[in-house]
Amino acid sequence: MKYKAVVHNVMRQYESARSEADFRLDERKNEIYEKLPRVAEIDRNLGVLGASLVRCALGVDSGFAAIEDIRTQINQLKEERFILLANSGMNDLREAYNCPICSDTGYVQATPSSVATRCSCLRQKLIDEYYALSNIKDILQDENFDHFDFRLFSERLLESEGLSPHKNMQSIYSITTQFVANFDKEFDNLLLYGDPGLGKTFVCHCIAKDLLDKGYTVLYLTVPRLCKVIEDYRFNREALTEPDEMLEMVDAVDLLILDDLGTEIPTLTTSVALFDIINQRLISRKHTVISTNLSIPVIQAQYSERIVSRLFGNYEIIKFFGEDIRMKKKYG
Repeated sequence: MKYKAVVHNVMRQYESARSEADFRLDERKNEIYEKLPRVAEIDRNLGVLGASLVRCALGVDSGFAAIEDIRTQINQLKEERFILLANSGMNDLREAYNCPICSDTGYVQATPSSVATRCSCLRQKLIDEYYALSNIKDILQDENFDHFDFRLFSERLLESEGLSPHKNMQSIYSITTQFVANFDKEFDNLLLYGDPGLGKTFVCHCIAKDLLDKGYTVLYLTVPRLCKVIEDYRFNREALTEPDEMLEMVDAVDLLILDDLGTEIPTLTTSVALFDIINQRLISRKHTVISTNLSIPVIQAQYSERIVSRLFGNYEIIKFFGEDIRMKKKYG
């Protein structure tokens, strides 16, 4: 599924739910009217009074009762209707909808003249869809900021770095949580680098989880996976449909996370495409987070000057150092 199709598909679900609700409403209305004929009469009268209220407000029906009198009649009828339904033990018609707040439209308005906003039920549906498309949904249940354990990082000062891994990770935590908090206010990109097993991928997952929870679109890809998609699209596009969709997502998502930069097999095609992706997202002001096991000198040697200039000129560079925490978790 394409990211741009998510809202469309979710709204189709709402249309289907509303059609079902309308059918249930008709059935329930007929049931109520059969058992309580007075409710049917009240509804007819409310319709007449509502039309009269509009005519009075427009000055069309000046001979009719004053607007306040009509409103009083409407309120009295509504109160009588409510009492009849309550005494009979029958539910009101609104309960036919899955969401009584928006009546299965997905949108709510505080007043008739105000701008419609997404209902809480629609926001949750979109978040659920974005989780499914992010391809790391299950991982994020364990790897998120709530499970950030600073005890895994040594408090011993590393003279070469000027601080301890523990202090460094506290700084990284602060930078990345601020990145999430200011996501819609500031345009930032992150380049995480350091030896394997120091928590770079974990931090990427933490960022993804928080932004997905906020309703943003996030795509997580390893760079080798992205390069395979690029190569397949370049040389076998007629036989495959996924690469086209994947590359569309790469450009469209609010946050693109590229993990394991440097582990791909470099080719001219992938190098050009990688630059285009990085550059286009900068032009579009769409956030990107990249992680790599490569050192700064190796990045400079391995990638083109254009890619290096984009990374070092437009990304906040964050260094990870210390002991391999994956080994520490495994062997204590």
